[in-house]
Amino acid sequence: MLVTLQGELHDSMAQQLQQDLAETISRTGVGGVLIDISGVEIVDSFLGRVLAEIAAQAKLLAARTVVAGMRPAVAITLVELGLTLPGLSTALSTEAGMELLAQPAPVPRPGSPRQESP
Repeated sequence: MLVTLQGELHDSMAQQLQQDLAETISRTGVGGVLIDISGVEIVDSFLGRVLAEIAAQAKLLAARTVVAGMRPAVAITLVELGLTLPGLSTALSTEAGMELLAQPAPVPRPGSPRQESP
């Protein structure tokens, strides 16, 4: 499933997106969600948390989440805010994100520490 975010995403819109995605994943059984944020100029701590929560919900519903098109300024802001995005893989472009989702999900070995995809 491809989700493209454009412009400024207000808190209520981000929460609605989170709810809609969980319902759609549950209803359709889609195995992967690609969120293209190349059109987003600013990500605050709330939106960062929402992205992490989307990934956590998707994982519980047996879907992987990839965020594509993150601008350098957005990446810098997330680091400065101390936000980590567990459960999210990232890709430079939508095409690279689609390729990442097309690959089989890595299977952790028993006893090995959990690793997130780069």
